Amino acid sequence: MHTPDPVQVGDRVLILRPFYVAGKVGVVCGRESRSDGQATNRWLIQVDVENIVLSLKSHEFEVINSESQ
Repeated sequence: MHTPDPVQVGDRVLILRPFYVAGKVGVVCGRESRSDGQATNRWLIQVDVENIVLSLKSHEFEVINSESQ
């Protein structure tokens, strides 16, 4: 049986790493994909206050407000 991923597009997250954005909040934009279209284990996170998008692994952020709740 497949376990659904706890991270969903639109979830608000607290960024834990890297240090220069740790403690900031962002929104999950989607899963990163390789050039061949295969999904990776990284997520694209739009940082709220900054004009940047980060590529993070799930242990580098924590979901604080899930879209599925």
